[in-house]
Amino acid sequence: MTHKQILTPWLFLLIVLLLPDCLAMAQTPEDEPDVIERIEIPSSFNPVGSGARALGMGSAFIAVADDATAASWNPGGLIQLGRPEVSVVGEFFHRDEDNHFGANPEASGGQSVKDANINYFSISHPFSLFKRNMIVSLNYQHLFDFNREWGFSFLERSERLSQLRDFDYSQKGNLHAIGLAYCIQATPSLSFGFTLNFWEDWLKENYWEQTRQQKIKGIDHLENALFTHEIDSRSRYSFSGFNLNMGLLWTANDWLTLGAVLKTPFTADLRHEAWTEYVSRYPTYESAGSDTSSDNETLDMPISYGIGVAYRLSDRLTLSADVYRTEWQDFLLQDAEGRRTCPISDRPVEESDVDPTHQVRVGAEYLFYDPATSKYVIPIRCGIFYDPAPAEGSPDDFYGFSLGTGIVVGRFVFDIAYQYRHGDDVGGYILQNREFSQDVKEHTLYSSVIIHF
Repeated sequence: MTHKQILTPWLFLLIVLLLPDCLAMAQTPEDEPDVIERIEIPSSFNPVGSGARALGMGSAFIAVADDATAASWNPGGLIQLGRPEVSVVGEFFHRDEDNHFGANPEASGGQSVKDANINYFSISHPFSLFKRNMIVSLNYQHLFDFNREWGFSFLERSERLSQLRDFDYSQKGNLHAIGLAYCIQATPSLSFGFTLNFWEDWLKENYWEQTRQQKIKGIDHLENALFTHEIDSRSRYSFSGFNLNMGLLWTANDWLTLGAVLKTPFTADLRHEAWTEYVSRYPTYESAGSDTSSDNETLDMPISYGIGVAYRLSDRLTLSADVYRTEWQDFLLQDAEGRRTCPISDRPVEESDVDPTHQVRVGAEYLFYDPATSKYVIPIRCGIFYDPAPAEGSPDDFYGFSLGTGIVVGRFVFDIAYQYRHGDDVGGYILQNREFSQDVKEHTLYSSVIIHF
C-alpha cells in the first residue's frame, strides 16, 4: 500500500468532519487513529537454524552441525553425516505479551498467541566422487512466524470531547524456504558447503496478513451530540526470493572444531494487497466508503554471519558457543512509488536509526551410554543465549535458556527440547505515541525424528 493510498480514507474522513454541521466533532492531528502498518515479526527476528538437538544446546550449533539440520546452521557440517537419513522436526510455541501504555494505562493488559508447525524436513544422501566425500540434501525450513493478536481500548477526554477507542489487531502468516544443500570434504579436516534457499510457494504459501479494526464512540459535550467512526482494514503481503547459505567446518584436532556461516542478503518481491472500509455516523447524517489497492514492492533482507566453536572434553561431553551478527540497518522496504523506509520503525531511511544485532549462544551436551553394548544413547542438553531484536535507537534485549534430551536406538534418533525466551520493557518502537512497551515471554517446544538408512 502506498502512502497516498494509506492516507486516502483519512483525508476523506477529515473532509467530512470539517463540514459545518459537524465542525464540533472534528479531530485534531494528535487524535489520529493508531495504525500498525509496519512489518511485525513477533518471533525472534534473527535468522537461525532448526532442530530439537540444536535448540536443546541453546542453538549454539554452528561448529557442531552434525545432523541434517546443518543445512540451516552451517552447510559445511553436512559432511559429518555418514549415512543417508530422513529427518522431520515439529514445533509448538506459546507467546505471552504483557502490554503497557504509559499514556493510556487503561489499555494495558496481557495478550497471548500459540501455534504449531512443521519446523524442518530433510532428506540427505552422502556419496563419493573424484575421491572426495560429498553429500546432498533437500530441506524444508520454517523461518519466521508472524502470529500476533491484540485488543485494547483507549478512553480520551477533553473539555469538549469524550471518546472511547476500541482496537482489534491481528496478524498471521509465516515465511519458509525450500533448500538444496551440497557439501564437499576439501581436506580431511576441512569441509565446505552451501544451501540454495528458495522462498517460494512450493509447499506452503509465503505470506503475512494484518487485520485492523477500530471503533470510536464519543460525545461532543458542547453540542450534546453523539458520533461514531468505524474503520476496517486488511493488508496482505506475498513474499518470494532467493538466497544462499555458505559454511565452513574445520576440525582442528580430535577435540576442537571451528565453524563459520554466512547467509547472503537478497531482495524479495512483495505483492501488497490492501482493503479498507470506513463509516462515520452523526445525528444528522451517515457517510461510508471503501478503498482497495494492489502494488508490487520490494524488501531488502540483510546479510547475516556467525562463527562457532565446539570443544569435546570427552567422548561424552561437548561444549559449544556461537556469536552471530545480522545487519538490520540494511533491512529496507521500497514501495510502488520508490520510497524507501525501514520496516522496523516505519520511518524513511534517512531518519531511521536501527543497529545490527549480535546473538551470543552457549550450549552443552552430555551422553549417557553403555560402551560395552552401545544399544542406546541418552543425551542431556542445555544452553543459554542472548538474542536481541532490532529496534529503533538500540536493539531490544531478549534472553533465554533451553533444555533437551532424547534417545538413540539403532538407526532411530528421537529428540525433544524446550526453550524459554523473554524480554522486558521491549517493543517501544511499535506505538511510540502511546508510550508503549511490553514484557514478552515465549515458550517453544521442538520434537524431532531422524531415521538413518
